[in-house]
Amino acid sequence: MDLNFLPKLPKANLDDRTYDDLIQECLLRIPRYCPEWTNFNPSDPGMTLVELFAWLTDQMLYRFNQVPRRNYITFLELLGVRLNPPKPAQVDVTMYLSASLPEPYTIAAGVEVATERTDEEEAVVFSTNRPLTIGIPSIRHFLSAQAIENRPRILRDRFSGTWSLRPDGEWEGLELSFFDERPQPGNCFYLVFDSDAPIAGNVIAITFKGEGATSTGIDPERPPRRWEAWNGKTWESVLQQESDDRTQGFSFSEMTRNGGNPLGGADVILHCPPRWIVETFSTYRGRWLRCVCAEFQDDRPDYLRSPRIVGLSVRSIGGTVDVTQSTRINNEILGESNGNPGQVFQLQSTPILPREDGEYLFVTPIDGVPQQWREVSDFSESIATDLHYTLDSLTGEIQFGPLIREPNQLRGRTKAVTESWRESRGRPQGEDGEDEGEEVKETQYGAIPPRGASIMMASYHTGGGLRGNVQTGTIRILKSAVPYIARVTNYEHALHGADAESLESAVMRVPKMLRTRDRAVTAEDFETLAIKAGRGSLARARCLPSTEKESAGTIELLLVPQIDPRTLDKAIERVQGISPVNLSVPEPLVRQVMDDLNERRLLGVEIQCREPQYVGVSVQTEIALEPEYGSSVAQQDILHKLQVALYRFLNPFIGGPDGKGWPFGRPVYSSDIVTLFQSIRGVRYLGTIQLFEFRYQDQSWQRNLSREPVISPGDFGLICSWNDPQLRSNHVINLMQ
Repeated sequence: MDLNFLPKLPKANLDDRTYDDLIQECLLRIPRYCPEWTNFNPSDPGMTLVELFAWLTDQMLYRFNQVPRRNYITFLELLGVRLNPPKPAQVDVTMYLSASLPEPYTIAAGVEVATERTDEEEAVVFSTNRPLTIGIPSIRHFLSAQAIENRPRILRDRFSGTWSLRPDGEWEGLELSFFDERPQPGNCFYLVFDSDAPIAGNVIAITFKGEGATSTGIDPERPPRRWEAWNGKTWESVLQQESDDRTQGFSFSEMTRNGGNPLGGADVILHCPPRWIVETFSTYRGRWLRCVCAEFQDDRPDYLRSPRIVGLSVRSIGGTVDVTQSTRINNEILGESNGNPGQVFQLQSTPILPREDGEYLFVTPIDGVPQQWREVSDFSESIATDLHYTLDSLTGEIQFGPLIREPNQLRGRTKAVTESWRESRGRPQGEDGEDEGEEVKETQYGAIPPRGASIMMASYHTGGGLRGNVQTGTIRILKSAVPYIARVTNYEHALHGADAESLESAVMRVPKMLRTRDRAVTAEDFETLAIKAGRGSLARARCLPSTEKESAGTIELLLVPQIDPRTLDKAIERVQGISPVNLSVPEPLVRQVMDDLNERRLLGVEIQCREPQYVGVSVQTEIALEPEYGSSVAQQDILHKLQVALYRFLNPFIGGPDGKGWPFGRPVYSSDIVTLFQSIRGVRYLGTIQLFEFRYQDQSWQRNLSREPVISPGDFGLICSWNDPQLRSNHVINLMQ
């Protein structure tokens, strides 16, 4: 570890001589002490001894020069600085039933799922964070509307008078159309589910029975419709992939081609949101699901006529639950107490994740009642009767309170200095209420388990690290059999896993820690404490300045999540940007930061946390190369280097002029691109550079011809090269002849 970042105060260098300096110094002393020695060739045995002496002295000097580093680390230990443990990755896992169940089924929390083990890598284990209940869904209302509304008011009941509910839960009746006879964008229908059924987070299969093979005029591979569910704030997409719609936009095209009968029904598999609340719109109450006729596009045919059905039913086929990269260990016996202060016990598995309810230490004295001890960060405020212990999350060491003994020699010197100070000020001995006859020889901080007591850790979690950021579809193994569960999978990447903090990172954060002292007052305090509260899940934080009078007393924080550096480097080398899903900050992480900051803010200060505004950038330019790079292989190589440099430069994590992430609110100019490209070897000159911006509006990316610059400082956003299928225009670099 290099300490060059510290302030350069005058200090004595222990010894700055190098190996060559030592040899030269020995050679200069030879004529004085041994003038008859004249052969200084490397083959001379005396030169071998000189080189050996220089090597041994150089090693000794190297050890001497490590003293300042050791002293600095010792100072950090006195401050109570600990390295942050790894951060576990999190992701949603979907569990599918082997068959439909007649009653609601609950899967307990703590079920372990994992990736497949290979010859090179161990399996990555995840555990469910909460119970998952797979309910029995029931459709109560089928409603339609001519125009889409965020909170529907004008609704038409399509079941009334024409359809009936069978005992098995299936609706049937006369032929029913979803949309207008000539469907228009915004036509939609709503399915309202029974509010008493616990189906939030369930995977449901809605079976539609069609009236023959009626053509709808659409492209069955890309039907112009979307499925959404109301989560209490907005309408959330619930169709995971197009292949889950086996009706192919209610056209039943593939079923008809394969000789099937649409009257037998086809399923649409939907993933209900975990927060699927009960809501009342108009006079109807329940959990709301809708299908919207999407806006027509030139390259996608629209509906020529409305689809029609004659039957409708629903069933649950699984559920989605959030999991964390962790393994629970219960009732681990650590050993017996020997009755001495400062005992240390070692947990078998490391590192240890943040403790949850029910994770504590049991101490059982001989012929006594088990005692529940409490974990503390240190023993500074513990007295001899407090049942306290400390647990190092990184090493897994459990330590009990120490016994501090003051040496008699030190106590005597302290007393002599005190008496000398009193005499110099004319004060009598023993003034200020001091008891001259009382001597405190030792102090116990925290209780000591009695001799022979059994030490047991009731429960703890282990896991975490970058290896937990697994790819889509890699979690497929159930560590233990769960009744009625056939398979599991993850439809998203696992995010927010981080390795343990390095010593260098801890050294860099100590000055900020000393400035804030766990008190959020200045903007820098809020940013530093927010990143600390993220425990490795946040890469950056920005505290916005307050400019309006009505916002006085309100602190607005922008949070940028952490991304696996290895995944980021691979994406850049493949000439890909960042997917917007990787830039979202999960709600549990926001609550975690808010809870931590609320304990450190000033009274009357309100804190608001949100994601920054990201601005996607597209660059179009022409580049001329030097004549010697005229071959097609050289041109492709330079073109790849230009694209990699562009994706790396326009990056909120490792981009910007200093390579530490694009600064908040900093504009991007054409001159930035010119400077970047001219540093690539082989580039002769550049043509016109055009910058385009993308902004996320109305659930789609809007591409606009940008002004110069792309972003204004008032936006407080971050520049980013997007990787999203909705952005059909990437960085275009044409080579001029």
